[in-house]
Amino acid sequence: MAQEITQKKKQELQSQYTMYKTNLEQIARKLGDVEQELEEHCLVLESLKNLPVDRKCFRMINGVLVERTLQDVIPALKTNSEGLKQVLNDLVKQFNIKQAEMNDWKKKNNIQVVQQ
Repeated sequence: MAQEITQKKKQELQSQYTMYKTNLEQIARKLGDVEQELEEHCLVLESLKNLPVDRKCFRMINGVLVERTLQDVIPALKTNSEGLKQVLNDLVKQFNIKQAEMNDWKKKNNIQVVQQ
């Protein structure tokens, strides 16, 4: 009977550990995607900064290519860039919180990872 309880406890701990790892991996993946998108925005802004504001450019909006001028596009790119920075900061905070939760859980349950 006691062996059944410990076996159930082991399975429960293993599933909780897997859940923590999966959550951390998902957040890390989102972080990478947002970082890449932010870098793309910065590259575009950098390449457009020395061009005349009345120059034509094209922007993809919901799968449709729309003609605009740099005067219209640059403020939108800056706004999107700032939003991405905020999302990135929020994801970093969320990742750190989840990682701290996992570390506390490991200490509480005396978990030692043998293989990662």
